[in-house]
Amino acid sequence: MSENENDSFRDKNVKDKILIIIGITLLIILVAGFIFGLYFFGLAGVFKLLGVQYESIWTLVVFVISLLIVSSIFELFSKLIFILSVRNITGKTTVLIIRIIIEFTSNWLVLFTIDEFMRSITLSLKTEIIIALLIAVIEIIFDDDKDEEEDE
Repeated sequence: MSENENDSFRDKNVKDKILIIIGITLLIILVAGFIFGLYFFGLAGVFKLLGVQYESIWTLVVFVISLLIVSSIFELFSKLIFILSVRNITGKTTVLIIRIIIEFTSNWLVLFTIDEFMRSITLSLKTEIIIALLIAVIEIIFDDDKDEEEDE
């Protein structure tokens, strides 16, 4: 191994530190953009399928940004409620049902809240329920894949 591979960040010169910080910042921006893009194009497609009308593309952008911000706050509480709810439950099916109910409720509350504050997008109750259930199922599927990888 060369000496450069064992250097700590503290020992690097200013040019290397700036390059490292720029690289990490670009990586974070890329990941955030990818997540935003998935939500944006996913919701645009679902809105198209369900016949949801919105005034402009910027309205959808604001909706998705609001959804990501508010749902991250709600996610903290729903994870806590889920952990406390299934602490003593051993059946996988029961845990899954409880998780779907909690995730669905959290997602529906987020959608309902954002829909009430935004006048440029109007979601029907049926549409809110379908989108909330879809997001909950997708989150559980992706999260279960992560859990299975950790178990191995």
